[in-house]
Amino acid sequence: MSNSVIGSKKKLLTKKALIYLILIGGSLIILSPVWWMIATSLKTPQEIAQYPPSFWPDSFRFRNYLEAWQTAPFTRWTLNTLLIAGLSTIGSVLANAFIAYGFAVIKFKGKNFLFGIVMATMLIPGFVTLVPQYIIFAKIGWVNTYLPLIIPSFLGSAFFIFLIRQFMRTIPKDMVEAAKIDGANHFHIWWRIILPQIKPALITVAIFSFNGSWNDLLGPLLYLNDENLYTLQIGLQTFKGTVSTQWNYLMAMSTTVLLPIILLFFYFQRYFIEGSNLTGGQKF
Repeated sequence: MSNSVIGSKKKLLTKKALIYLILIGGSLIILSPVWWMIATSLKTPQEIAQYPPSFWPDSFRFRNYLEAWQTAPFTRWTLNTLLIAGLSTIGSVLANAFIAYGFAVIKFKGKNFLFGIVMATMLIPGFVTLVPQYIIFAKIGWVNTYLPLIIPSFLGSAFFIFLIRQFMRTIPKDMVEAAKIDGANHFHIWWRIILPQIKPALITVAIFSFNGSWNDLLGPLLYLNDENLYTLQIGLQTFKGTVSTQWNYLMAMSTTVLLPIILLFFYFQRYFIEGSNLTGGQKF
C-alpha cells in the first residue's frame, strides 16, 4: 500500500475523530442543564445552597421525588394533563390530516390561494390572538373548563397542515385515481389509502402536539381557576414561594414531568426523523 493511500486514510480518520469530538462536546454542553436539574433533584437544601455549587450530589436523596409528589395532588394533575394532551393529540392528527388531504388531493378553484392564506397565518404571533380568543371563550362559558385547551386542536394548524400535505404529495396520483374508479369516496381514500402511507408524518404531528399540550403553561394558567382542574405545569409552581423556592422538590417534579417526553421521543425517533423530511415527490 502506497504512502499516499495511508496518508489519506489517516487524514480521513483524523477528520472523523475531530467531528465526533466536536459533536460529543456540543452534546455535553446541551445536556448539562438536564444533568444539573437531575443532580439538584437529588440534593438536600443545604447542598443546593452551598458555594461553590457541586455538579454531583454528595448523597443521592431519592426520597425527594416521593416527598415532592405527596406535597400536592400530582396524581390528579397528571391525569388532567394526560386527558388534555391525549385529546389534543388525537384532534390535531385527525383534523390536520383531513385538511391537508383537501389541499393535496382534491382539485378545486382557488386551492393555491386558500393554501397561501393558511400559510400566512403562521406569521401571526400567538399573543396577538390571545385576548380575542379569551373573550370568545369567556362569552360562550368555556372558562374554567378544558374546552379552550382541546377544541382548538380540532381546528387545524398551518404548520401541521403543511407538513402532512407535503407527505401526501409524494403518494402516486395513480393510486388515488384507481380508488376513485373502484367507487371509493374521498373519506375512504383518506382513511384507507392515504393515512396508512403517511404514518411518519402523523407520528411527527402527534409528538409535536403532545409535547405542546404536555408542556403548556400559559393556556391552563389563563383558563383554569379550579385547583382540581390544574395541570402539571401549573402544579410545578406550588414549589415557588414569595420568600423561597423548594429547588430540590421543584427539580424532582420537573424531571418527572420531562421523562415521558424523552421516552416518547426516543421510542418514535425513527418515525420523527422520517416525518420531518419535507422533500417532495410526485405532485398532484
